[in-house]
Amino acid sequence: MKLDNHLHRIGNDIVAAYLVVTDDGITVVDAGLPGHWNDLLAELVAIGRGLADIRGLVVTHGDSDHLGFAERLRSEAGVPVFVHSGDAARAMGGDKPKTEMPKMRLAPTAGFFGYSLRKRGWRVPPLTAVTEVADGDVLDLPGAPRIISLPGHSPGSIAVHVPVADAVFVGDALTTRHVTTGRAGAQPAPFTDDPAEALASLDRLAEVSAAWVLPGHGTPWHGSPADIVAAVRADAARA
Repeated sequence: MKLDNHLHRIGNDIVAAYLVVTDDGITVVDAGLPGHWNDLLAELVAIGRGLADIRGLVVTHGDSDHLGFAERLRSEAGVPVFVHSGDAARAMGGDKPKTEMPKMRLAPTAGFFGYSLRKRGWRVPPLTAVTEVADGDVLDLPGAPRIISLPGHSPGSIAVHVPVADAVFVGDALTTRHVTTGRAGAQPAPFTDDPAEALASLDRLAEVSAAWVLPGHGTPWHGSPADIVAAVRADAARA
């Protein structure tokens, strides 16, 4: 699905991953669920590209619903996978701390887990090799993605700012659709390691200049990072 010049999404509002498409190749941001592999191949065919055009995959954090086809892309296509050092162990199969259970409604929760099952989310292969990145790094990949550390959802959660796409990819630093309640709108993401730290980290996101804010779950936000940060904080204050 094309969102804008250079910018494509695979998946949907339940779980999404993104492609930055340039003349120099493609950068993938997040890898959704294992079953999104076929969506990736279909999107590449639709734009007249192939796996050989993918230069790198940047993972916003090490949770399984962002790692789906990452190891397959790395092992079968030789694509390097970039992960913040704070989440490298998690992405390679390390333990994830238990988090407070979020509010749930039956239909949205069933929809989330049902979609995950259809996309083979019950068995996500961990990465066996990663390239670690740090805050401020500008990667030698199509679009020159810049890493912005946003700890809170996990220690190594990041935003990925790609100026050529006028976009910033935020993983689970925030959401526009709560996966277990189905509630739409800008809000904190559930299953967050440290909710207070996650909210504090949004100060850094608000400083970014971009026309798109792209979460791992929910509708793409076509507007400024500062505005969505304000909306998330207002929602958190009401909760």
